[in-house]
Amino acid sequence: MNSVTMQELIEAMKDDAVIVDVREDYEYAAGHVPTATNIPLSELEMRFGEIENGTYIICQSGGRSARACQFLMAQGLDVINVLGGTLAWDGCLVTEG
Repeated sequence: MNSVTMQELIEAMKDDAVIVDVREDYEYAAGHVPTATNIPLSELEMRFGEIENGTYIICQSGGRSARACQFLMAQGLDVINVLGGTLAWDGCLVTEG
C-alpha cells in the first residue's frame, strides 16, 4: 500500500492533490483538511466510482483510511494512504455547519 506522511501530503497539495476523507459526515463537518471531500467509509462500497487514481485517502488517525485503501486497491484503484490522518495536520481545519 502506498502511504505518505502529512508533510508529503502538504507538498502534494501544492500540486492540487485530490483528497478524500473517509470519516463519517459529523466528523468531517467538525474539521477536515482543506480541499478534502467526504466519502464516509460506510458509503465507500457504493461510491468508490467517485474516486480516481492518485487520490489521497485520509481519516482521523490512519486506520480507516488504510482499510479504505485496501478496498479501493481491490477495485483496481491506485490510491495513497495518509499516515497519521487528520490528527497529524498542524494547520487550521475547515469546519462546516
